[in-house]
Amino acid sequence: MQNLIKQRTKRFALDVIEIIESLPNSASARIISYQLAKSSTSVGANYRAVCRARSDKEFISKLQIVLEEADESGYWLELIQAKGWVDVSKQLQEANELTAIFVTSLKTIKNRSNSNNEKDNNPSK
Repeated sequence: MQNLIKQRTKRFALDVIEIIESLPNSASARIISYQLAKSSTSVGANYRAVCRARSDKEFISKLQIVLEEADESGYWLELIQAKGWVDVSKQLQEANELTAIFVTSLKTIKNRSNSNNEKDNNPSK
């Protein structure tokens, strides 16, 4: 599963870079392009760090960053869509799907972590 997400996050970044290169050369488009380039490429880069996490706590911390970057990417894509500069519906859908995956992953690991903590604190279980 990790390799699939690594591939998806890399493809997402590459697709977004392609969009950025097609945006108009206006002040607002340059600002949005810069922000979107940072957040969209950060999704995959930080997910690679998640895959190397040494503990649940580190995994959660790093995955929260990935979630924030995926959600932020969605925001910038929504602005591009609203301005009508380029059709970003495919990339926006991918940003939303990645965000949903990361939310679900965080819930799962937090529940597992909480369950393990309860067992550690109550050895009779």
